[in-house]
Amino acid sequence: MAVATDTLTPSADRAFAGHPVGLAYLAFMEAFERFSFYGMQALLVLYMTSQLLHAGHVEHVAGFAMFRAGLEHVFGPMSPQAVSSEVLGLYAGLCSLTPVFGGMVGDLVLGQKRAVLLGGLLMACGHFLMAFEAPFLLALALLILGCGLLKGNISAQVGNLYRGADRRRADAFQLFYMAANVGVFAAPLVCGTLGELVGWHWGFGAAGVGMLISLSIYLAGYGRLPPDSLPPPKSGKEGGELRAKTARLTRADGPALAGMGVLLVVVALFWVANGEVLNAYMIWAKANLNRQVGGFTVPTTWLQSVSAIVGIAMAPVLIGLWTGQAKRGAEPSALGKMAIGCGLAVVAYGWLALAVVVTGPGKVPLIWALGFHLLVQTGYLFVYPIGMALFSRAAPPAINSLMIGIYFLSVFAGSLLVGWVGQFYERLSAPVFWLLHAGAAGLAGAILLVLWRPLSRALAPRAT
Repeated sequence: MAVATDTLTPSADRAFAGHPVGLAYLAFMEAFERFSFYGMQALLVLYMTSQLLHAGHVEHVAGFAMFRAGLEHVFGPMSPQAVSSEVLGLYAGLCSLTPVFGGMVGDLVLGQKRAVLLGGLLMACGHFLMAFEAPFLLALALLILGCGLLKGNISAQVGNLYRGADRRRADAFQLFYMAANVGVFAAPLVCGTLGELVGWHWGFGAAGVGMLISLSIYLAGYGRLPPDSLPPPKSGKEGGELRAKTARLTRADGPALAGMGVLLVVVALFWVANGEVLNAYMIWAKANLNRQVGGFTVPTTWLQSVSAIVGIAMAPVLIGLWTGQAKRGAEPSALGKMAIGCGLAVVAYGWLALAVVVTGPGKVPLIWALGFHLLVQTGYLFVYPIGMALFSRAAPPAINSLMIGIYFLSVFAGSLLVGWVGQFYERLSAPVFWLLHAGAAGLAGAILLVLWRPLSRALAPRAT
């Protein structure tokens, strides 16, 4: 007699490509959520520099004069490009700060499932409001809050499909982000094309539709996802028994928490290289990249689809490679994979700097950009999902969602740095500007190599 999927133990549930069936729902939800998120983000800088921040438009944005005055109080007078860079940096950074609080809400108040649903609804509202100029700042605020509730809690659910040192967890995050890259690939082709060629607000509206589809998928698989683990009641005999069984932080968790703190610094530095692809790189590509293919000019936003194609194609290749290495006992450790990824990012930005030098005053051929995206996106696969899986495994059970949310602090810090570094785009030569990013990734890799042994001990798998 067949056994229902939701009654299987985590190790026995292999209904989706050798993984629990809940991973399928989470992955496909993430694909459409990333479609909406990156569809909007691919347009954001171009929209601001091409339309929103110019006279006749910026006056209509509620509260923007005060907001800009606050930025210039900190950074001094800013051009539209500098303002757009800082807005993107703040937006992307806050989208990675709020998951800390979203994780606390998921762990302590709503539960992870309801937190994801509420977050998705807020994000859908934000995307649709982006279709209008006046509520621009309100739309960004709703997207930031919704992202905070959704990101940490959905990623925690991926990790909670597995127990202990189950090596499928790392592969699950690769599959999860491969699905995300399907959404990232489609986003510029749909939202980007609509925004650049039809109207900016059509692109933002398409992102809202993608978010609604994402929520529908999540609701369809709601019963196949890991159960919430809210704290037990504070009174009564039953509550006392439950509290006694509830995992709590202990002094033994200290080394793991310290090791995760170091990883936050590593990923933040790496993110300076990764995050610039959506910021100053887009402005540079629009002005300095030869995007002609025959008689067709490739829209700038389509470059984001190139990164997504690399993510989609390389994720199964890497999973197969690491699985084969594991059978021979030769698979690199998680820290080793992350160090390799940092090295790839260094090469990627060195390649971009070389492209500018070799080309001289003319426009850079498209093939150089394709090589850059191949290198930097492959580096991302070695660093970001591996770090996420490592956090999920090493995080104390009592604060798992919170620690997944804290992982996004690395992206918060990195995104703020991206916004700050992006302001130097107009002041430095292109080769020097790109080599700054290579240096950030190189420093991240150096930290891993120097602290290899203590990190390996602190983040070792927990006994189950």
